Amino acid sequence: MFVSFFPRPRLFFASFVVWTLLCIVLWYGFIKGLGPSLSLGGFFGYEYPAALGAEADEAARSVAAEALSSAEGFWFYQYFIAVIAIFAGGWMWFSPHPWAIWSVAGSALILFVNWFLVQLDVMINEWFGTFYDMVQTALGTPGAVEAGDFYWQIVAFLRIALVYVFFGTLFRFFVSHFIFRWRTAMNGYYMSQWQKLRHIEGAAQRVQEDTMRFASIAESLGISLIDSLMTLIAFLPLLWGLSAHVRELPIVGEVSQGLVFVAILWSVLGTALVAIAGVHLPGLEFRNQRVEAAYRKELVYGEDHPDRAQPPTVRELFDDVRRNYFRLYLNYMYFNLVRIFYLQIGNLVPYIALGPSIVGGAITLGVMQQIIRAFTRVESSFQYLVNSWTTIVELMSIYKRLKAFEASIRGEPLPDIDRHYLERQRRSFKPEDQPAA
Repeated sequence: MFVSFFPRPRLFFASFVVWTLLCIVLWYGFIKGLGPSLSLGGFFGYEYPAALGAEADEAARSVAAEALSSAEGFWFYQYFIAVIAIFAGGWMWFSPHPWAIWSVAGSALILFVNWFLVQLDVMINEWFGTFYDMVQTALGTPGAVEAGDFYWQIVAFLRIALVYVFFGTLFRFFVSHFIFRWRTAMNGYYMSQWQKLRHIEGAAQRVQEDTMRFASIAESLGISLIDSLMTLIAFLPLLWGLSAHVRELPIVGEVSQGLVFVAILWSVLGTALVAIAGVHLPGLEFRNQRVEAAYRKELVYGEDHPDRAQPPTVRELFDDVRRNYFRLYLNYMYFNLVRIFYLQIGNLVPYIALGPSIVGGAITLGVMQQIIRAFTRVESSFQYLVNSWTTIVELMSIYKRLKAFEASIRGEPLPDIDRHYLERQRRSFKPEDQPAA
């Protein structure tokens, strides 16, 4: 699965985690402070501002703070490009691989573009605060806001949103090609070992369909995980700062930075509930692929052999399919009940947490919009498992099927569920009678 596309997968992904942690420590340790002397931002209009004197007024300090933020952001982009280039180049030199351009350099590009899109999302969140404060002023004091200022804010949003849409669309286009290259690598790898694999149940389907689904789902989950982590890195400090406006929570009373803890606790609760509700789904999904494969295989034999696919046999195999689907429907019913109830109640959590501050008039409309949006982003990132559980279940079932291929290629014993299947086939057991792994 991974060895066909990535160089030395276990070491590659482990080194990526270590390298990421090291780069974060270095950035906050001392590299961030080297920006004024090393950044190339001055050539692109992102020069570090000069230090202000004690007599500087509030407007000058605000302009300087904005310029400093832009300069530091540009310096971080330079650092980000440098560290991912070092990592990708180092791996392409250390462990050459036929697919390294796509797997290593392509992954680096995906990482960078993902961060860029998250930063655009942060800019949109800041725009929400400015725009809705303006709306509140305009509605509360007629004539206080000029029409030109109002429409200029809409133009400012469009400038950010159109850039997001443009690069987001190109990003999805690139990811689609990335996924197909991964599928191509797996297809070539498995077909080169076909004589070792052809005896495994559903071998043709595993090569033709499962490789496509595995590459697509694994990449989708991987990008979602990276996006969640980057969103946390970007929005958690933002929510922490905005929480200073909220000094009181319902029932609890006064608490410092309460919104951050509410987001974390609510997300942990949801993850635990969904994991418990969906614990049986991976095995059922895998068994479902098994009975579908048995039914399909008998029909294929019936195309060339008149003595196969007889009505009693087909009826029995389809009964196996029906029974497994009904069990899946039952399990998904209470899983979806728990998940949807949790997500719908979660939509109200930030409003409930902000209740005392809204009623007490402690925050403006713009700040409220910023808080709710930042809270939702942080909460959604912590809820990665909640939002991705059904996709993870599907990936696990495909992984179990492809794992048998990997075992056969390496000459290792088949996974228990495949070994039990072959044994039970010899004893004329039904496919759906196998235990879930």
